Amino acid sequence: MMTEQEFDAHYADALENILVAMAENGEIDPAKFYNMACVIENLRFFSPVLFAAIKPSQENESL
Repeated sequence: MMTEQEFDAHYADALENILVAMAENGEIDPAKFYNMACVIENLRFFSPVLFAAIKPSQENESL
């Protein structure tokens, strides 16, 4: 089972990969990229909430 710190690291890495993929795509409008980058960066703060929401379901599966 993944710890909260591991989840946070993987979650942050996934969000960063999304930003990199968007930045490398030439079809994305820079203004829209900036807005999406702000949204994605704000999602970073929800890592503990997502972990808490996922954790109980993982514990129930192991029973």
